Amino acid sequence: MFTDMSERGIEETIEQHLLDSGYIKRINTDYNADFCVDKELLLQFLETTQKEALDMLKKRNGAQFEQRFFKRISDQIKKKGIVKVLREGIRDGEVKLILFYKKPASILNVQSIQNYRSNIFSVMRQVHFSKKTPSQSLDMVLFINGLPVVTMELKNRITKQSVIDAIRQYREDRDPKEPMFELGRCLVHFAVDEQEVYMTTELKGKNTSFLPFNKGHYYGKGNPPNPNGLRTDYLWKEVLEIDSLANIIEKFAQLLEEKDEETKKISRKLIFPRYHQLQVVRMLLEKARMDGTGHRYLIQHSAGSGKSNSITWLAHQLVEQKDILGENNVFDSVIVVTDRKVLDKQIRDNIKQFAHVDGVVGAATKSSELRTYLEAGKKIIVTTIQKFPVIVQDVGQLSNYRFALIIDEAHSSQGGNTAGKLNAALSKTEKNDDEEKTLEDKINEFVESHRIPSNISYFAFTATPKNKTLELFGEKQPDGTFLPFHNYSMKQAIEEEFILDVLQNYTTYESYFKLYKTVEDDPQYDSKRAQMKMRHFVETNELAIEKKANIMIDHFLDKVYLPRKINGKAKAMIVTNSVISAIRYKMAFDKILKERKVDIQALIAFEGSRELNGKTYDEASMNGFPGENIPKEFKKDKYRFLIVAEKYQTGFDQPLLHTMYVDKKLSDVKAVQTLSRLNRAYKPYKKDTFVLDFVNSAEDIRKAFDPYYKTTILSEETDPNRLNDLQDELNEAQVYTENEIMKIIELYIDGAGREEIDPKLEAMVERFKQLPYDDQVKFKTQARSFTRTYQFLSQILPYNRPDWTALATTLRFLLPKLPKLTDDDLSEGILDAIDLDSYRIDQKEMQNITLEGETGLAPAPTVGTGEVRDPKMEYLSDIVREFNERFGTNITENDSVRRFMLEELPQKVAENEEYQNTKKFSDRQNAKITFTRILGEVFQDYMFDQFDMYQKFTENEEFRQWYTDKLFESDYRF
Repeated sequence: MFTDMSERGIEETIEQHLLDSGYIKRINTDYNADFCVDKELLLQFLETTQKEALDMLKKRNGAQFEQRFFKRISDQIKKKGIVKVLREGIRDGEVKLILFYKKPASILNVQSIQNYRSNIFSVMRQVHFSKKTPSQSLDMVLFINGLPVVTMELKNRITKQSVIDAIRQYREDRDPKEPMFELGRCLVHFAVDEQEVYMTTELKGKNTSFLPFNKGHYYGKGNPPNPNGLRTDYLWKEVLEIDSLANIIEKFAQLLEEKDEETKKISRKLIFPRYHQLQVVRMLLEKARMDGTGHRYLIQHSAGSGKSNSITWLAHQLVEQKDILGENNVFDSVIVVTDRKVLDKQIRDNIKQFAHVDGVVGAATKSSELRTYLEAGKKIIVTTIQKFPVIVQDVGQLSNYRFALIIDEAHSSQGGNTAGKLNAALSKTEKNDDEEKTLEDKINEFVESHRIPSNISYFAFTATPKNKTLELFGEKQPDGTFLPFHNYSMKQAIEEEFILDVLQNYTTYESYFKLYKTVEDDPQYDSKRAQMKMRHFVETNELAIEKKANIMIDHFLDKVYLPRKINGKAKAMIVTNSVISAIRYKMAFDKILKERKVDIQALIAFEGSRELNGKTYDEASMNGFPGENIPKEFKKDKYRFLIVAEKYQTGFDQPLLHTMYVDKKLSDVKAVQTLSRLNRAYKPYKKDTFVLDFVNSAEDIRKAFDPYYKTTILSEETDPNRLNDLQDELNEAQVYTENEIMKIIELYIDGAGREEIDPKLEAMVERFKQLPYDDQVKFKTQARSFTRTYQFLSQILPYNRPDWTALATTLRFLLPKLPKLTDDDLSEGILDAIDLDSYRIDQKEMQNITLEGETGLAPAPTVGTGEVRDPKMEYLSDIVREFNERFGTNITENDSVRRFMLEELPQKVAENEEYQNTKKFSDRQNAKITFTRILGEVFQDYMFDQFDMYQKFTENEEFRQWYTDKLFESDYRF
């Protein structure tokens, strides 16, 4: 007998495994197409489990029993959906019928186990589902207690048919009006061949949307080779086995209602987990069961992974998860913390809809609410990271609670002091008599309160983990690298078409400009700082912004709006490098759109208010409505442009965003997060995206994206000996003594008054003032490095160093008291002595940026060096001449280069918030790295107007280094 290599052979393989695992076999004549049920099997289940209730219905309805009974069940499924009917049963008059027994959480309840085992799982092949077209049949249908829950169309590539043909069959040959295919009648419809699986929960004819239900292969789409069977056998060997399917019905599948904000129309959507969602939730639950509390798990899931649903499923099931003995819950409460204010409500609404019991979910905005929720037995509490420090500040003794902390976008939520405050608040323990404790005991307690407590487990979700995030939450490998616990890659999300590839159709521009001297005399200025100011002068110049605004509007009208991208609904985001630039862009857009009589408008988004030319601007005054309404208003058809300064560069999901105009330096995680605003799918209309980048090179963007394309790897852990080295160098300055810092930490932990601590700090300040200027710079640089590195390492090191803790605490209080080390601004007045000669923007070629995903992350730098820069005084004419010599390639009399390079560009970088924060809180090395990156980003914004100079900057390494050094040295100072 030969092997059956046909479609029928696959069908028999699936059936046989299901039968071996506990399903029973039914034949297609058992199926009733009128009521979409296996009548005999349903009655058998009820006779076995609820005979008394069934007899009451039979007696009441007499000869009409079957007609009325099965119609009632069919109507209830049509109204409520199969998920709710299976979970809650139905009522027929005074009779309540259970149609599915859930699997008990504990093995101790014998009756519940017996009830669960009485469920009848069955498989039926070649099911003739329609009375209108009786010749049509489904390859396979799975039933629970006679009710259909899963349909499958099977294909075989050996016989020249694939999963694509199965999808076509569902779309073209299956009438969505048939009872079997009505929304909510079945859980899911699978299209299957021996290599791939796709699924849908609702048939809509040719508009039916099928989603991949594959494991992924080499971080991309599809399935890996299976040495023990077919590539797709995980479907029937894992997902559709009895316990798994029962779990999906009880814990994952849900018929949700969604309300359109504009039309107010309510629609229904049946949710069935994708494979990676099902896998990660189950893996995390099992780890929590085995590990208990006090652990950390990093989940790297790309945009498009359905992270909100994954978080929702995880939250609901963590609060019910039993320990390894099956007796007690692992966690008392789950706190969901999101960094994205826009998604806070979305996640809360999601969790409430998935809740099977009322009253288990609360949204906490203050500490009293958190305590109230805990005392009231609310199991899931949702908040934002902005609210969380306020919430935990006064909660008091919570060490008797066990928490699961689910963090959305972990790299944002767990930085700096927030993590320490969070850990300390949630793990606070009863104090014993302090007099019995040594100082070392107190310090150890203090350190432990800032580490991960034993009563908290972290489940950290992010698409773009930073190096510190990987070291804090990732899993350390035998080779010393760190990896996430679970990964759904950007590569797989793109290949599976859940998101779009924003690096296709990437166009860069370069700017060219020329400056001239406007004064007769030739004053001297600090050349490096002067060039920085001249650069900023060009970048914020109204002429440059208006030119770029015209390019953006021309492109949008010609390539996006008129070709009716996204069915005529496409929108664009303009990413600017400062609030002032954003305001000027808004003015330019309003002016140009009005002049062209185009019936579309631009909105602006930024935090706070800014003054420009004597007038104060904010979102409300420029948009005509409150800032919190921007996401809602931007959905309206008339608003096609959103001009942003930092705001909405992350955490803003608008699928209609098609095009981005980048006028800001982007790099690393920020580049990925910003450009990813475009990647949300909008099927079937959104087929591509477009980026016009005036600042960044294609290579810069490739380097930023590459570490996050497959899976992000941290190459090695942070070396704690760097703290020893820093401590040695700080001690050499003799600003403090060991006894002093130990006394300060003791006073601080004991809650002493400021009058006891401050005099000791002031004595250190006086010693600092006696140091030579170079040594002062060095001390401040190393002090910042020490406190930053300690803050991170104290959370992960397995041991305590009281001397480190004492020094870090002392330095944290000392640094703000140390005098600011500044020199006079010897470039003052440079802007009054120059003007913009000419300005031109040239387009470079459009390209598709290809990623390899082979780049790892290095550990966060911990040690910086302090250097003193003496101002280099030069005559204005020499500064302009050298500037134009360096940037003079292909410059004509009409080019406006000098003003850009000598004032606007430097000033743009110097005013950048990220650079200012790095300069303030980090060391010189990190400041230089950030400055260099932002310089390139800002420069790229002007590539159209300064093409030749931008080309020289990117291609001439010697010039780029010279120019970068000049600008940085002119700005960097304490």
